[in-house]
Formats: sequence, structure tokens, C-alpha cells
Amino acid sequence: MPDLILLRHGQSQWNLENRFTGWVDVPLSPRGEDEARSAGEKLRGRKIDKLYTSVLKRAIDTAEIALETARIGPLPTERDAALNERMYGDLQGKNKAEAAREFGPDQVKLWRRSYDVRPPGGESLADTAARVLPYWERRILPDLRAGKNVLVAAHGNSLRALVMHLDGLTREQVLELEIPTGVPLLYEIGPVGDVRAKRYL
Repeated sequence: MPDLILLRHGQSQWNLENRFTGWVDVPLSPRGEDEARSAGEKLRGRKIDKLYTSVLKRAIDTAEIALETARIGPLPTERDAALNERMYGDLQGKNKAEAAREFGPDQVKLWRRSYDVRPPGGESLADTAARVLPYWERRILPDLRAGKNVLVAAHGNSLRALVMHLDGLTREQVLELEIPTGVPLLYEIGPVGDVRAKRYL
């Protein structure tokens, strides 16, 4: 059974500063680089055939640091904006406490934690899923069906959209889903793309 490994990027500089990041291309913090190295230690000894990342530096760098630490690669790699973080629109760059003062804490919570409510100029989680899942079906799933082990390095919300699909979560259940930074999540995938097992490494 092929392996699908999902890896949320390590802590970014704006994660550290508690700011909405979205599509802004922010680097990893020193802690984020450490998290990527820790992920690499957990990947050591595994066979990985293909790497998929978003086009954002924090995901690309996390994958590169992790694979270098694991002594894996270089790998065939595909980068695509379909795997980018949710686009936060007018919230991007704002400190989350500052946004709560400006728009009200209840409104900001609704934008952050609802499934289909968009922040001004941005995407909902449903919008994010609408670009992640077709890319999954078109590009990543065929590799798994061909028996390849795949690593996907991406973001909290793009990975939540994918995990929602893989785990069959409801709109309500996915709102409680948190994916930790820098911890590989391993799925064992059956021949038709079904999930046989799942665990954090």
C-alpha cells in the first residue's frame, strides 16, 4: 500500500507574530526550521517517490529542510497554487488581536472557524477545498494509485480541506480539526484511493 504523507509547514514568522498570513510569502521562523528538521528525523528511512508543495516559501523550505535531514532525494517535485494556504483577503498581515478590535471578536471567529463564510476579499474553507480537491483527484491520487509514496508539504487550511475529504468529516467536524506544524501525518492508501490507516509519525 502506498504512503501519503501530509506535512504542514513549520512555524512561519507571521505565525510567531500571530498575524493572518494567507498567500503572503513569509519565511519560516527559527522554530519553524527546527520543526522541519524534526519532521525530517521522523521521515528518515522512508521511501518517498514524489513531492508536492504549494508555491509558498514556507512550505517549500519545510519540505527541503525535512528531506535533507532525512537524506531523501532529490525528488521529482510539483509546486502548485492549488495547495496554497487559504487566502485571507483584507485580514492578511493583520495581527489577530488587532483584527478582533477592528471587526469584533465574534465576526473574526466566524471568518476563521466557519466552513463557508468568507473574510472580505478572501476565501472560506469551502473555497479552499474547491481548489485543493480537484488537484488531489487530477495529480496526487493517480500517483498513489500507481503505487508511489507521496509527500505533500502545504498549509493548515489546504491540508484541513484534504483531511476532511480523506476522513469523511462533516462541515461541523472539520471546524475542530487542528493540524500541528511540522509533524508528518501518514496515511496508508488502498488501491482505489481509500484510507486503510492513519497516524502521526
